[in-house]
Amino acid sequence: MEFPAGDAHPASCPICEDERQYVPPSGQEWTSLQALQRAGERVTIAELEPDLFALRSQPKVGIGQQSILLRTPDGNLLWDPTGYVDEAAAAAVQDLGGVAVIATSHPHMFGAQTSWSRMLGDPPVLVNAADRGWVQRDEPCIRDWTGDEEVLPGVTLRTIGGHFPGSAIVHWDRGVVLSGDTVFPGPSQRWVTFMRSYPNDLPLSAAVVRRTADRVCELPFDRLYGNLGNVVPVDARDAVLRSAERYIGWVSGAYDDLT
Repeated sequence: MEFPAGDAHPASCPICEDERQYVPPSGQEWTSLQALQRAGERVTIAELEPDLFALRSQPKVGIGQQSILLRTPDGNLLWDPTGYVDEAAAAAVQDLGGVAVIATSHPHMFGAQTSWSRMLGDPPVLVNAADRGWVQRDEPCIRDWTGDEEVLPGVTLRTIGGHFPGSAIVHWDRGVVLSGDTVFPGPSQRWVTFMRSYPNDLPLSAAVVRRTADRVCELPFDRLYGNLGNVVPVDARDAVLRSAERYIGWVSGAYDDLT
């Protein structure tokens, strides 16, 4: 998460101290884009499928999320921006058509969102109004949104909730959902899960999972991309519904340890 420039580090990082994340026993660590650049940090780009590209910071910064560039004839969306950006990364994205809008699935994925915007010509950075209070570096490019918002033709941001009140997905009418970790694809590529905190193993309630899964599945889709390179490549809508039933059965007590 970005913080304003200053001569000293902030006293604390609210997003790290929240129960969904953690500060390690060794204490909070801080860095800067300049320090990362001197250390040889870079951003790599790989095609996931036509008009969908994965951006990853190497080595990983922070959570190390996979950012996704979604390309359309009417402009591009940068989703869950990486925690590092430099001129080379921005130039590579410009070569793919630039960015019309930047958005995130939830506050853990804010990354270097305003730095990305500045290097890409100041496209708007959309932050869900329900999670606006987590922004630590407020810039004129940031704009609130809520509910559902079609940011490009056929590309809709949808408020889903669960992990955070404003947790969101992208629904692309080409049969794709970008889920962040609002819905987290598992290693089998056939199941997903839902959590309040992944590192601290805090579950969501059955009622919240039901509401989240139903919202995700209101529209048709076939492929679902998570935020760490994880994916459900086929029948993803069915995987979400099936996984929700399994999850709800366990947390509601419908199953027992003899099942």
